[in-house]
Amino acid sequence: MCGRFTIIAPYEYVIYRFAIKRSAPKFEFRQSYNVAPGQKIMAVVSDGSQNRLGDLKWGLIPPWAKDPKIGYKLINARAESVADKPSFQKAFRKHRCLIIADSFYEWTHDNPKNKRPFRFKLKSGDLFAMAGLWEAWRSPEGGVTHSAAIITTDANALMAPIHNRMPVILRKEDEQKWIDPSVQQSEQLSLFLKPYASKEMEAYEVSRDVNSPRHDDAHLIDRI
Repeated sequence: MCGRFTIIAPYEYVIYRFAIKRSAPKFEFRQSYNVAPGQKIMAVVSDGSQNRLGDLKWGLIPPWAKDPKIGYKLINARAESVADKPSFQKAFRKHRCLIIADSFYEWTHDNPKNKRPFRFKLKSGDLFAMAGLWEAWRSPEGGVTHSAAIITTDANALMAPIHNRMPVILRKEDEQKWIDPSVQQSEQLSLFLKPYASKEMEAYEVSRDVNSPRHDDAHLIDRI
């Protein structure tokens, strides 16, 4: 799964890296060393001609949901079932996004009473895009919440000793194809949903302070 990540790159670099033409109304850029479910996450969407940057609540709320709290159960979507599961089926065809990060955290599961957090990042140190889905949910009062989920896949060789799942990190050359609204065939989209190359990533143990979203500062990414 993917339950925490970081986005600490400067706003100007984000704009450059993802060729952003404009930002969504009321968009507020916020760096974070400990992005958690329920918080706003930075995402890139495309209308087919230009990329737009906006913030989405982490935890997808399907349009048909009665209670928005369902989003806390839908922070991730499994690559193997995303095309068929009612919660994600429509978004997979029509509402895909890039969720921007520069690292993510995962915990060991060999000892439930002594889970150790690890940080996973690209060796290059660059930003990357996780394959995401988004939806718009309208409340009975008429308010609209835009929310998102991160797609996960099988762990690569680097990740496997820690956890059996990892977020789908898109290759740079596939990012624009993923958010192209003209691409709607499940067979074509599923080709992007595979583990990222282990040789291009690195991991190291970090402070257990990351366990709590109340902690959000630079010491969380220090190697221990």
